[in-house]
Formats: sequence, structure tokens, C-alpha cells
Amino acid sequence: MIVWLNGTFGAGKTTTAHELLDLLPGSTLYDPELLGSGLRLMLPAKRFEEIDDYQDLPAWRRMVVDTAAALLTEVPGPLVTPMTLLRQEYRDEIFGALAARRIPVRHVLLHTEETILRERTAHREETSGDAETHASIRRWSLEHLTPYADALPWLRGDAHVVDTTRLTPRQAAEQVAEAVRTGAGACDIVQTPEPTAETLAAGVLLFDDQGRVLLVDPTYKAGWEFPGGVVERGEAPAQAGVREVAEELGIELPRALRLLVLDWEAPKPPGFGGLRLLYDGGTLTGDRIGKLLLPGAELRDWRFVTESEAEKMLPPVRWNRLRWALRAREGGCPLYLEAGVPLG
Repeated sequence: MIVWLNGTFGAGKTTTAHELLDLLPGSTLYDPELLGSGLRLMLPAKRFEEIDDYQDLPAWRRMVVDTAAALLTEVPGPLVTPMTLLRQEYRDEIFGALAARRIPVRHVLLHTEETILRERTAHREETSGDAETHASIRRWSLEHLTPYADALPWLRGDAHVVDTTRLTPRQAAEQVAEAVRTGAGACDIVQTPEPTAETLAAGVLLFDDQGRVLLVDPTYKAGWEFPGGVVERGEAPAQAGVREVAEELGIELPRALRLLVLDWEAPKPPGFGGLRLLYDGGTLTGDRIGKLLLPGAELRDWRFVTESEAEKMLPPVRWNRLRWALRAREGGCPLYLEAGVPLG
């Protein structure tokens, strides 16, 4: 298990984590910030000039998961992880990958009122005597107050909140330990095992009467997606698309789905690639749209969007696949793509 202590700088994550080690038998401190420091030493300096934070590195996010799994082969756990995580798509990627490894996460938000955060930042003491370094750290902390405030709505909905404004680190740790014992903060995420070879996946495009396409927001991976999923062994792809739509949204579709796009996705380590099919699920009436369901462990939201809106929401690979699928729907003829490029 991982007890993830979230919160902005100055909320007391590290001090609470050290106190928590005394209250959770077998626990070990796991600080992913050390992974960021290691990457800073190993990667070219130019790579860090391209990003604002080491959390923006896909390598860091994957290492957080891989290192946690490796540590849990050496220690009984839980791993106590004091780490600010304000971008929901990074939360989805990391927590979803941990769920795929069957590593449960207890997500706890240590929240502190902004006036107290500013006061703590002003009086923060560092081990180094470098005044310029101290000023830089304080400036960094203050710059994260606005992103933290922006992230609060989803953080409050996702994590168990412990208000540390008037608590000592020990008192905060005691509240976290009690929350862990009672199961609070458990992230109920669908377990989707990581592929070990190329996969075949079927997605379904559903439309409203304005021609907008339905996208869903998974809890277990970053970015918006089409309804659908991996085709099971011995299952017909179109049948898999129908099954996934029923499981994810509670919508029953006819078996005879029309193929729009077959796209060969090139392997890109650590991914294996494979074949991706997109089917036309047709137009949903207002009555059927009103009955859409969301399984909380798998999807957090759905939305009908225009093509231009989808471009801003989908990762590039999925957006390109959607773009060609819409052209195929308009032309009435399916398209074959290799790595997103039409052939034939």
C-alpha cells in the first residue's frame, strides 16, 4: 500500500510523513523527489529547459510506479509518500499504473489555509546558508499557491482531507493514521494490467443530434478517450466495442457496428502498440443520453464535443485517429492507417 500525502508546499507533508512512520507498523518513507533529482543528474540539461517541473517528465512518472513496486518487494509497507501532485492527469497516470500493479493507494490531502501557508513560507528555514537559494525556494513555494487553489476542487473530491492549519505534525499524523485504518482515502480505480505484448483494441464513436462526438475521462490514465477497450482473447472486435460501451456507459448498441478506422499503432517503449479499431456507434437520442451511467472506478466524466474541442482534449495519437475516423464517416468508406497515416 502507498499512503500518498498530497498538498502544496508548506502544508507539512514531510514532517507529517516522519511522524506517521511511528504510527504505521512496517512503514517506509518513499520520497519520489529523489527520483527527480536523479533524473536531473542523468538527463541532458537541455531536456530540463523544455519543462517547468520534473513531474512533466514521463520518465519520472513511470519511475515513481516502478520504484514503488520494487520497494514493496524489499519492505512490508506501507510506503509513506509526501509528494505534491496537482495535475489530475498525472494523478490518473500514476495511480492507474499502481492499480495495474495491484498496489492500493490511500490518497490524503493535507490542507492548510493560505494565510498560514504564506506565514510558514516566510519563516521557512533551509539547511543551506545560501540566502539566494532560500529566496528561490520561497518564491517557488508561493508560485504554487495559485495552482494549488485551482486543483482544490478535484483534490477534495479524490482525497481524504486533513486540515493541518491548527495541527502539529504529530496531530496531523495521528489523523492520517486513523484515516488509513478506517479505509478513508482509498482510490477505487479499475485494475487494467499493463500489456505484455501488442494488443487489439476497439473504440466506439457515439454522436449527439448536433454531430458532436462523445469523449470519456478515465480515472486510470491521462487524457480523454473514446468509449471502448482491449479486445479479449477469442472475442470479435465489434462485439468488444459493444460490450465496453454497455459496461462503461450502460448503453446497449446493435452488434452490427460500422468500421471507420483500422490504425496500426507503432510500438513505443514502454508501450507495445498494436491494432486500434474505431467503429461508428451512431447517434444517441436525448432520452438515451439522459440515461448514460459512469462507473466511478473507471470513468469520472463524459462530454459531447466538436472536432475542434476534441483536438484540445485528446492526446495527439488519439486526436489523429479521431480526425480520420470523422473523415471516413463523412465519406462512407473505412480507412486503413499505419501509425496514423492513411494508406491505400
